[in-house]
Amino acid sequence: MRDWSPAWVVRWLFASEPGAYGSEDPPLRGRKTKNGSKDPPLQGHGRYGSKDPSQPGHGKTEGLLPRWIFLRALGLIYYSAFFSLAFQIKGLIGPQGILPANEYLRGVAEQFGRVGYWYAPTLLWFSSGRHLLTGICWVGMIASVLLVLNLWPRGMLAICFVCFLSFVSAAQDFSAYQSDGMLLEAGFLSLFYAPRGFRPGWGETSPPSRASWFLLAWECFRIYFESGVGKIMGGDPEWRNFTALDDYYQNGPLPTWIGWYMQHWPHWFHAATAFGTLALELGLVWMMFLPRWFRIVCFCIVTPWQMGIILSANYTFLNYLVLALGFLLLDDGILKHFLPKRWKGRSPVEHEARPMAEESAERNWRNALSKQSAAWKLAITAVMLAWIFYATTAQMVWMVKPVGLPTTPVSALEPFRIANRYGLFEVMTRGRYEIEFQGSDDGQNWRVYPFRFKPQDPAKAPGIYAPYQPRFDWNLWFASLSTWRQEPIVPRTEQALLRGSPDVLLLFAGNPFPKAPPRQVRAVLWQYWFTTPEEKRANGIWWRREQLGLYAPTLEREADGRIVVLEWPTMVEPRE
Repeated sequence: MRDWSPAWVVRWLFASEPGAYGSEDPPLRGRKTKNGSKDPPLQGHGRYGSKDPSQPGHGKTEGLLPRWIFLRALGLIYYSAFFSLAFQIKGLIGPQGILPANEYLRGVAEQFGRVGYWYAPTLLWFSSGRHLLTGICWVGMIASVLLVLNLWPRGMLAICFVCFLSFVSAAQDFSAYQSDGMLLEAGFLSLFYAPRGFRPGWGETSPPSRASWFLLAWECFRIYFESGVGKIMGGDPEWRNFTALDDYYQNGPLPTWIGWYMQHWPHWFHAATAFGTLALELGLVWMMFLPRWFRIVCFCIVTPWQMGIILSANYTFLNYLVLALGFLLLDDGILKHFLPKRWKGRSPVEHEARPMAEESAERNWRNALSKQSAAWKLAITAVMLAWIFYATTAQMVWMVKPVGLPTTPVSALEPFRIANRYGLFEVMTRGRYEIEFQGSDDGQNWRVYPFRFKPQDPAKAPGIYAPYQPRFDWNLWFASLSTWRQEPIVPRTEQALLRGSPDVLLLFAGNPFPKAPPRQVRAVLWQYWFTTPEEKRANGIWWRREQLGLYAPTLEREADGRIVVLEWPTMVEPRE
């Protein structure tokens, strides 16, 4: 008779290691019968755990291959995040950077006292110098490579999470991206999803718990569904009129050259794509929680959809992470058909379940200690995953209706970015604006600071850079949609250029003042449009642009080193 007690439910949802939680499973060795013979060893245990879903504590045994693929992909995504930070972090939040972390943490400590450690959970409390900033990136890269190599995955996931959280918690405007929250949430949940052990292989002895799999699939679902709800509830009529994508490829943060061609496709294509986006985000994604073949069909639709987004726009590692989460919709039965022949004999689906060896009486005390430890792990896992599920569900409910649910469990997790609310492109931008920094020694002849990734030279084709994340270029796109008073990174960058900060200069593709910093720096706002096919054929240029005026005050460095305002902006109003 199946046990439906609360303890059984907790083990069924949250446990992974077979027989580790004191369940009432029968012994795995053969048992003597009344006539003295032995029963054969019980099947369905061993490398996989129980095949019987009614047995608690044996995890989700048909998801070993998807888990293996997902964790390797997650390691690569973590690597791309740390790799891009290694070249930027000193210029972003270093002591001579645009938004120094030490200034920010000092302000947090003055405002909140010791509680500030909770509001800003980061290793940079120990030091925010150049060496620790670089060290965090290198430790994160090494841990992500070891995760890809499947060496101590739980430990490497913990290191990656702590290192990335340390940056995100201190980076201020440079970490206010939904993609950062997505990676932290997926990375934290993967701590409960990954197999135990230093070299776990496929992880047959530690199948994933059902709750950890569900919450990762739940994150994937929420990324789509909450974005769809936000588009409908956000008040932007362009989504309801199916015109949201008419200028999408031109106006995104970092367009690609493929997006240039897609921008010129007929309106019916953009309208159909807008309708398809809403249909996918609000309807199709519910298939993620339906039986097996529905999930496979869902995977076959969302995967090429994400690949199309990757080709048409640069959204850093965001779409790669969503692609990786999509593999959780599959199972061993479908993936084994795509394994190389030399791997099939070693894959988990090819191994017969083997009985566990009989344990000696001398090890009973170790077993008791192990069960006690496992019980504590189970309790912590159950509380943590249930907490995250409540926090994410409450935020999704609040998107539709302000229901009076407790807010403390939600706000308590906010500093760690592990229970997020998502909403991609709820409101579409209606123009493309670019901020350009220029320097001068005489106030007459201005030289341009070239960007590495942002559109600037009209003759230069937009590139494909994802999953690399150029946070400086990316933030300037957001700044161009607001005012300089709301975006302190622009005047702070001007000041850094006047001081000749080497870390900030590395964020640019070149330094037009190699001998000494300029005396004056200004930020000019341009409006950009894709050229028409006729213009491109005639002139070979990808962009046309028009200068709108100053974006921020023009600053001047005086002889004594003081920086003063030389001219206030009188910007021309942007036009659509």
